[in-house]
Amino acid sequence: MRCSVRLSRTVAVVAVLAGLACVGSAEASGPVTLEVAAGDCDREGVVVAAEVPEAMRGERVALTQVDTGEAVPVQWECGDKPRLVWIVREKLAAGEVRRYRLSAGGGEAAGEAVKVEDDGKHLNVSVGGKPVLVYNHAVVPSPDPKQPYYARSGHIHPVYSPSGQVVTDDFNPDHMHQHGIMFAWTKSTFEGRPANCWDQKGGQGTVEHVKLEAVGGGPVFGYFTAKLRHVSLNGPEGRKPILDETWDVRVYNFGDYFLFDLTSSQTCAGASPLVVEEYHYGGMAIRGSAAWPATSGADFLTSEGKTRADGNHTRPRWCDIYGPVDGGEGGVCILGHPTNFRFPQHVRLHPSMPYFCYSPAVLGAFSIEPGKPPYVSQYRFYVHDGRPNAKAAERLWQDYAEPPEVRIVSQ
Repeated sequence: MRCSVRLSRTVAVVAVLAGLACVGSAEASGPVTLEVAAGDCDREGVVVAAEVPEAMRGERVALTQVDTGEAVPVQWECGDKPRLVWIVREKLAAGEVRRYRLSAGGGEAAGEAVKVEDDGKHLNVSVGGKPVLVYNHAVVPSPDPKQPYYARSGHIHPVYSPSGQVVTDDFNPDHMHQHGIMFAWTKSTFEGRPANCWDQKGGQGTVEHVKLEAVGGGPVFGYFTAKLRHVSLNGPEGRKPILDETWDVRVYNFGDYFLFDLTSSQTCAGASPLVVEEYHYGGMAIRGSAAWPATSGADFLTSEGKTRADGNHTRPRWCDIYGPVDGGEGGVCILGHPTNFRFPQHVRLHPSMPYFCYSPAVLGAFSIEPGKPPYVSQYRFYVHDGRPNAKAAERLWQDYAEPPEVRIVSQ
């Protein structure tokens, strides 16, 4: 079964009943009842995923909430064992369960609430017509012709707040190598040479987009899979690949706030390892709005209640960067997954500029080696209007770190 949607100038997503992303041809089984258990936390607006009987995987299905009889939009998560994904929107208190009836077939196709469209240079992702983010797969040239080496692809910018304000920045004159949402290592060594792919000015390395592998939208989430490459620029052979990286990005159907996941998987591009040296920054990073210097009142808030004043190099579960936007405030909270290397990872909170990164190198050197499992990092982004809401961020982190259990109770 093929799960990828091939690309065109405007991505055409497979239209299927119930908004399914993957459609199989196996003979469907009879209805089953699924039970979602809240566990120890209150849940509201939580993304859940269920493994279902093999005969149903990838089929056109309909999901109904048992106690209300209401149809629930669902979508398949592609993979070797596709899972069914939906959003439990109404509150489910700690200790409670909710049941759903899953049956083969279904009525009319659900609308494509989350769209991912390719204009030839960017993937433009929207929810309910609201822009959420842009992934730059074409090279964005440096705005300064005297510094062409700052050209960059393979990053996300802009990111929008639900009210439509841009909350990231790109090529800011104070640090032109910072690009919206990016992932790069700073102080690292490749084949005995320094390999700084974070700041291209030194000519040591860069990160670039290679290709798009899958793109799609649907009623529950939109997604794309992008291949990137970290490249050495200062070796005797000239350009040489260091790491191959895959970004799996999924944007969920929320409108009052935006929620998206980014999973990065890095492997050695050849026979040589990359040694990431101990350093005070480098990793998954975000550059906040150009309107957010420290003098603007912009700040950070971590899961431990730390701010710019006392949060640098602490190890929070999540960190919010926020500041003024037209008519109010807005921000982006990045949640770290417990499976991440050295979780909770240290954060670099810049003392004057609106950027931070999760940087496991603060704790000491490590290496990404050929033939070893990929270096995998998972983050969830919560984009909001207004000031940070610590209670909401913590609830979302719990949903991300320990999602509700879903099980089959009858079939």
